[in-house]
Amino acid sequence: MSTELPAIEGYVPFAGQRTWYRVTGTGEEPGKHPLLCLHGGPGATWHHMEPYQALAARGRRVICYDQLGCGNSAVAAEHDPAMWTTELYLAEVAAVREHLGLDRCHVIGHSWGGMLGMAYAAARPPGLVSLIVESSPASVPFWLTELARLRAGLPPEVEEVLRRHEAAGTTGSEEYQATMLAFYDRHVCRVRPYPEWLQRTFDELAANPEVYFTMNGPSEFHVIGPLKDFDILGEIGRIEAPTLLFCGEFDEVTPATVRQAHEAIPGSQLVVLDGCSHMAQAERPDAALGLVDGWLAGVEACLARRAGSGRGGRAL
Repeated sequence: MSTELPAIEGYVPFAGQRTWYRVTGTGEEPGKHPLLCLHGGPGATWHHMEPYQALAARGRRVICYDQLGCGNSAVAAEHDPAMWTTELYLAEVAAVREHLGLDRCHVIGHSWGGMLGMAYAAARPPGLVSLIVESSPASVPFWLTELARLRAGLPPEVEEVLRRHEAAGTTGSEEYQATMLAFYDRHVCRVRPYPEWLQRTFDELAANPEVYFTMNGPSEFHVIGPLKDFDILGEIGRIEAPTLLFCGEFDEVTPATVRQAHEAIPGSQLVVLDGCSHMAQAERPDAALGLVDGWLAGVEACLARRAGSGRGGRAL
């Protein structure tokens, strides 16, 4: 699937600021719906969702955007970092949909984006055709217990360096930053060099880490910001949209973590991709994109059958 497709970019007025977006593709073929992509972090950029733009070749628009405070949506004016909340980003999803006229669409979220997607879907927004969640916890407190297990599997000398700097509050040191790559190489992305789009994500995050440091903390495995209390297990049972969840075999958001969300969302499907960690679209791009493409086609075929038979179904 080629990514050499027509695209337009622009801004959505939001929260007194501007949210940058990119729309790949020119419209939908009959029976198809656009795909709205929610990037991770929180505080990363849209670049790690770039591979999903290829799905526009299947006759649908693919919409990516930088969440407020990130990348092209950075806030230059003086502001209070306390503004970065889940509630703000939920409102932003709705604002993007309204501005772009996405009355009916699929939503895919990766990592934090999937957490945001589940919280959004739990509110039963109208026109949500389906939800795709890639490598996302519904309960960060549970996920932290899984992260502790993964960290216990690191070489003792690596874990000693990490814990020493975490205890001292020196996680910005070169030693900590270099040592944490031992975890990233196992559980975040298992291919080197990183694809250009993933390197752009990490570079942009390093250049503007405020949202990430405020909400999450200094690293993927040391979550000490407000996100440490994120837990919507009691809410996601309300999700009515068809839902696909997937993750990697070696994912930092472990299969057990994603399975917990799967078991809480009625009728959802779960897929674990062998050989992958947190960046399946980098490690096995054909498998990841093929899985998402097949899911979208299957949901839309089901809708077409229902429409043809004149039967109703759950509200979409």
